[in-house]
Amino acid sequence: MEDEIRTIKHICEYDAMVGAETLHPLVNVVDFSRLPPMRNIGFKRLFGYYAVYLKGRKYSELHYGRDTYSYEEGALVFMAPGQVAGTEDDGVPHQMTTRVLMFHPDLLRGTYLQPLMKQYTYFSYNTNEALFPTEEEKQLIINCFICIENELKNYDGSSMSIVIDYIKLVLDYSTRFYRRRFSTEQPQSQDILVRLEQLLDEYFSSGTPAVTGVPTVAYCADKLCLSTNYFNDLVRTATGISALKMIHGKMLEVAKEKLSNPSKRINEVAAEIGFQQPQSFNTWFKKMERCTPLQYQKAVIIR
Repeated sequence: MEDEIRTIKHICEYDAMVGAETLHPLVNVVDFSRLPPMRNIGFKRLFGYYAVYLKGRKYSELHYGRDTYSYEEGALVFMAPGQVAGTEDDGVPHQMTTRVLMFHPDLLRGTYLQPLMKQYTYFSYNTNEALFPTEEEKQLIINCFICIENELKNYDGSSMSIVIDYIKLVLDYSTRFYRRRFSTEQPQSQDILVRLEQLLDEYFSSGTPAVTGVPTVAYCADKLCLSTNYFNDLVRTATGISALKMIHGKMLEVAKEKLSNPSKRINEVAAEIGFQQPQSFNTWFKKMERCTPLQYQKAVIIR
C-alpha cells in the first residue's frame, strides 16, 4: 500500500473514485454489487465524512490508522471524519458486494441529530472491534440504506428530514446490535473485567502511579488492546457503571487499604495512588467517601 494519505473531504470525490452516481452532495448510498468490477483502492484516505460500511467479500486486508485488520463478510464498520483507512491493491478487478452509507457533518448541522452523534461511540472503535450483525439484523440495515437511496432519487421538500430519520435509525439499530453483542458475549466481558482487575493491582503495586499519575480509561483500554470507547461501553454493559467509575472504585479501595496503616502519611498515600498534589487527593477522596483521608485514617485507627 502507498504511504501517501489522500484526503477525501467530499462524498462526490469518493463517488467519482469508485464510479458511483452522486445522488446528493452531503449524503449517498453506494451498492457496489451494482457497479462494474474494480480494483481495490491502493492508498490510505483521510475521511471527511461519516461512513457506515456493510462489508462484502474480502479481497484484501483493511488498513486502519497504522494497523492492518482482516474482516469477515458481513462486518459492519464505522468511519468518522478524521479517521484514516484503506486497502491493498492486488492489481485484479473484483466484483464488490459492499454497501456503504456516507453522510457529511454539514448534513447534520442544525438538525436534531447533530448533538446526538457523540452518543454513537462505535465511530471511535477500532476496526477489529467491528460489529457482526445477524442475517436479520443485516437486512434491517440494508432496508434503511434502500429507503435512503429511494428518498434521494425521488427528492422533494420532505426528503431530507426523512433521510435524517433513516440515518438515525441505522445508528440506533447499530447501538442495539452492539448491546446484544456485549450482553451475549459474557465470557469475553468477564475476561476483560478480570484482566482489568489484574492490570490495576499490578499498577498500584508497582510504584508506577508516583511517576505516571492515576490510571486513565485510555491507559487501561490500551493495555487491554481495546479502543477507549469500546472498552467503556463493554464495561458499562457488563457492570452498569462506566469504566472511569470502576477504576476510581479500585483507587478508593487501594487508598483505604493504605490509609489503614497508621504509619502512612497522607501525602505519601496520595503519591502512591497517583496524585501529584495531596490537596487533589484530599478533594477526590472527600468526593468519593464524604470525609477527608485524614478523617478516614483516624476513624479506622480508633476502631
